[in-house]
Amino acid sequence: MSNIKKIAVLTSGGDAPGMNSAVRAVVFSAFQFGIEVVGVFRGYEGLIDWEVKNLDLEDVRNINNRGGTFLYTSRSERFLQPEYRKQAADNLRKNGVDALVAIGGDGTLRGAIAFQSEGINTILIPGTIDRDVSCTEYTLGFDTAANTAMEAIDRIRDSSVSHGRCSVVEVMGRKRGYIALWAGMATSADAIVLPEKWDGNFDSITDAIKRRHADGRNSYLVVVAEGVTDAPELAELIRKKTGIESRVSVLGYIQRGGQPTAKDRMYGSLMGAFAVELLQMGKQNRIVAIKNDILIDYDLEEALDIQNNMLDSFQYELSLRLSE
Repeated sequence: MSNIKKIAVLTSGGDAPGMNSAVRAVVFSAFQFGIEVVGVFRGYEGLIDWEVKNLDLEDVRNINNRGGTFLYTSRSERFLQPEYRKQAADNLRKNGVDALVAIGGDGTLRGAIAFQSEGINTILIPGTIDRDVSCTEYTLGFDTAANTAMEAIDRIRDSSVSHGRCSVVEVMGRKRGYIALWAGMATSADAIVLPEKWDGNFDSITDAIKRRHADGRNSYLVVVAEGVTDAPELAELIRKKTGIESRVSVLGYIQRGGQPTAKDRMYGSLMGAFAVELLQMGKQNRIVAIKNDILIDYDLEEALDIQNNMLDSFQYELSLRLSE
């Protein structure tokens, strides 16, 4: 067992539904062990500038249903520089903080790895709607983002059917296509463009739309993960090659917001509590992960090399079959 008396908690990078549940669980779990908790505002930036608040149970009691993060967040360019990491570490030591719980995605993980050289014990909770932390099968925010995208696409599709047009909908995800895949399958998309599978063949999309149009279909839906291809360009290409009116909808940041789903609240609570358990067990520099729906942990550096959550080939093949 460790002799930790005081910890800090922060949220970093893109906000993700479920982050508040994780912070709440950290505070409640720490309270059970007699550990003080300092909330750090604006992620690693707030750690450098020491923008903090001592958190008690009343500060976090009713934040489960709130989207975003009440601790605020940022992407810190300064934290990439050794002198600012040292400043952050000095702030923690001067204020008697024994360990840090950081909640965020891939960039937050890399920051935590770099922070090890300053001697600060960091536990990372993966929170990113993109689901792009490879060592874990789930990251906080994904379920809410996928559901938000699905609900928006359902509404867009209603209009598409009414006007007899093709809707090209761009969703978030960066280098991972999970939101596009899940939202696309859930809304019966005619084509889903994923970064893991995209070969640049626009003809495969336009030819499929032509075939369905010849069979009597009059409305179509294409879901595109951001960064794979230019969505307006794809819509214009569809219009030129098929003669079908095509419109673009970029869902953008609405996918980050809104009330977290039960899944994100539950996983946030589990991961937050588990992070404190790891500290109590005396573990150093670990990341919380989910495998086969069970909480596990990995060394921070080891986590970068683990590939647990690559796009499932069966899910992708099924999306192709269901789009026929």
